[in-house]
Amino acid sequence: MAEQKNDKAREVEQNLLAVSRLNDDQLFERLKTEPDGLNQVEAAERLEEYGRNIIDVSSENSLLSRIREALINPFNIVLMIVAIVTLITDVILADQPNPATFIMLVLIILISGIISFVQSEKSNNAAQKLQKMIANKIDVIRNGSVMEIDIDEAVPGDIVKLASGDMIPGDVRFVESKDLFIDQSQLTGESNPVEKFAGPDPDGDSLTDIDNIGFMGSNIVSGSAKGVILATGNSTYFGSMAKSLNTYKDKSSFEENLSSISRLLISFMVIMVPIIFIANFITKGNWLESLMFGITIAVGIMPEMLPVIMTSSLAKGAVNMSRKQTIVKRLSSIQTFGEMDVFCTDKTGTLTQDEIVLEKYMDVLGREDIRILRHAFLNSYFQTGLKNLMDLAIISRAEKEDLSFLKEAYNREDEIPFDFSRRRMSVVLRDKQGKRQLITKGAVEEMLSICSFIEIDGEVKPITPELVANAQKIADENNAEGIRVIAVAQKNEVHDVETFGVQDESSMVLIGFVGFLDPPKPSAGTAIAALQRNGVRTVVLTGDNEGVAVAICGRLGIDTGYTLTGAKVEAMNDEELKEACEKCHIFSKLSPYQKQRVVKAFQSNGHIVGYMGDGINDSLPLKQSDVGISVDTAVDIAKEVADIILLEKDLQVLEEGVIEGRRTFANMSKYLKMTVSGNFGNMFSVLIASIFLPFLPMLPIHILVQNLLNDFAQLGMPFDHVEDRYIEKPKRWDIPGIKKFMIFFGLLSTVLDVLCFLVLWFVFKYNNTSLAGYFQCGWFMFGVISQTMVIHTIRTPKIPFIQDRASKQLTLSTVLVCIITLLIGFTGIAVLFSLPVMPLTFLAWMAGLMVVYTVLAQIMKVIYIRINREWV
Repeated sequence: MAEQKNDKAREVEQNLLAVSRLNDDQLFERLKTEPDGLNQVEAAERLEEYGRNIIDVSSENSLLSRIREALINPFNIVLMIVAIVTLITDVILADQPNPATFIMLVLIILISGIISFVQSEKSNNAAQKLQKMIANKIDVIRNGSVMEIDIDEAVPGDIVKLASGDMIPGDVRFVESKDLFIDQSQLTGESNPVEKFAGPDPDGDSLTDIDNIGFMGSNIVSGSAKGVILATGNSTYFGSMAKSLNTYKDKSSFEENLSSISRLLISFMVIMVPIIFIANFITKGNWLESLMFGITIAVGIMPEMLPVIMTSSLAKGAVNMSRKQTIVKRLSSIQTFGEMDVFCTDKTGTLTQDEIVLEKYMDVLGREDIRILRHAFLNSYFQTGLKNLMDLAIISRAEKEDLSFLKEAYNREDEIPFDFSRRRMSVVLRDKQGKRQLITKGAVEEMLSICSFIEIDGEVKPITPELVANAQKIADENNAEGIRVIAVAQKNEVHDVETFGVQDESSMVLIGFVGFLDPPKPSAGTAIAALQRNGVRTVVLTGDNEGVAVAICGRLGIDTGYTLTGAKVEAMNDEELKEACEKCHIFSKLSPYQKQRVVKAFQSNGHIVGYMGDGINDSLPLKQSDVGISVDTAVDIAKEVADIILLEKDLQVLEEGVIEGRRTFANMSKYLKMTVSGNFGNMFSVLIASIFLPFLPMLPIHILVQNLLNDFAQLGMPFDHVEDRYIEKPKRWDIPGIKKFMIFFGLLSTVLDVLCFLVLWFVFKYNNTSLAGYFQCGWFMFGVISQTMVIHTIRTPKIPFIQDRASKQLTLSTVLVCIITLLIGFTGIAVLFSLPVMPLTFLAWMAGLMVVYTVLAQIMKVIYIRINREWV
């Protein structure tokens, strides 16, 4: 529970405590509802009164908050501080106010923010269009009939039916429950599911003690229930605490590394700025001018457009994925997708066609027996929980075999819902003659553990180890053929009570098996091979039987040489599991917690893990993974915790997502390395000039404009081409590598700047304070054009312009910046920036310097690749 609760949360908590103590009649009276639910008119009126059932934290996703997010980042904060200082020194305290530098800083902040906002909105709009195609649904009772509605249409007073996998649609008071376990860890911090019950709870003193209330934001792990919605949206306890609850994943690897890069640059700024200030003060003697120059250098170090380029690259990736019917819920997951080197997936529906067909119904000797189908049908039809694909396949086959009459022949008296530890479920039925029967179906091993008898040719016999082995053999043989087998058992000796529990699943009579075929998808093998070629290893984590998993995976080209079951995983300590993960490709019969543990083990080994799943048993590993992937047909909680949702369950889309993520990463990496190396080099150039020149090498306004133009030159970077060989393997941010690149090419930039200084000083004789403006103009132009043209050299390991050319967008942005720079330096526009017009003869010298720079950069690139065996 959150340590500090606001007043609204306290009020909501007191109301829930009061409601928890009411009996059912008092509860219905308080909420002005009936056991048969609201009618449609009442529901419509309440929807109008209470609003849609959504958490609307006013500042979470409002237009204002999105604008703030675009504007506020570490780099813009530095710019804002510098702008405030400039406003004070250059405008408020100055004898002759000059707001040019302040205006330029504000323009940089605004332009950066606007571009980030526009790109982010573009990707959000694309995702929202797709998001409208999916919705979480719930079953409510209205006018005595069960109907399905969107979860955001639920209102207080609605009677809701809940089962495994459902998200609780509001704060709910349970009036019926059956083996109900709820995960409410997001609200209370309890790691284990909590059992809930129906009826009044007079003893609850706090929300953690109440056992008859389900909270919005929690989900049903197992069991079933009926409840009355007490509150929806912001009026729920979750809504009152939404700002303080951590309901999202931790930072992604991308976000963590971006923070590291920001810290690196800011640390560099903190070191360099005082040094440059002291050098200028010693040589020039003007402390205020030196201070302002030093502060401006801080701006020069900051890659102001880094957030813009990052956002633009991620947004472009998200928009491209939206065209493939893929919703990107978390923008940074695009880049994490590209980093992924282990892809964990459930089997059913992902590797298989998700069209389960009942292939066999057989007795314990493997012979076809319609009686087995009859019992399986009764179990599947009369259970009230979530009917899975096997239940639907059983019902469909039974109807084809003319067994529908059984629906009227029995009444359901109780059930014991499925859960992932027992791996079975039971129903208690009574026929027209009053005979009661318990029918159970489930995983073979778990079923054999509760059977004391076996039926052979109509005769019930005590089960023996030999009979168990024979039954297991039949199941194994079918599993090896890819047919998933579950066992069916029953017993007639049922005690005469109303409520049944797990303890009643004992002394059962094993009567036979039903077998299902879910063929592998033709496209799955191709997609897995493509992922493998791209350096992504596919690992199957399934709750299914080992034999079936091996049979399916073998057909798809997944290594079946070493497999692990949930029991073996449970017996391993963390170190043993980490070691086993490196050689195992198939994990079978896993519980949700074991799936989560396997994903965590891969992460502990340094892997970036993607997980794809759609069931309630997938929610834990989905949240644990670095990038969670689900589908629009998934259970509510799986869609809620996933980062990416596919509208089509196709692994080939994942390959495209991986490639998109790597392209995104490549272009961001290019920008980052070019920017930090260029800025690093400029700072050393400024330091050298500050020591030896009798005047400032550039004024603050020049540095700002130069920095802005250099950043604009790279706005086309998110759209640049990426070589196929670069995206063959996953790549991650390498902070030491970025530092190495920064020094290697930053110092090259400094060497060329010094050559430019020598040309301006000795060739053009701009060597005194009266001609300082010409020196500043010459270096300004060379600085912009050299950093712009070297983009084409650094963006590719090949020879630029000849072997590889930039995209049209990047070419256009670099050419435009060069033209603008030449216009500033060689026309009257220079006056606007306190610069004189340079003689045209400088153009020839600058061209010569650019040729030298390009050749040296190409040579250095070859040396760098040879030493480090990699490029950007």
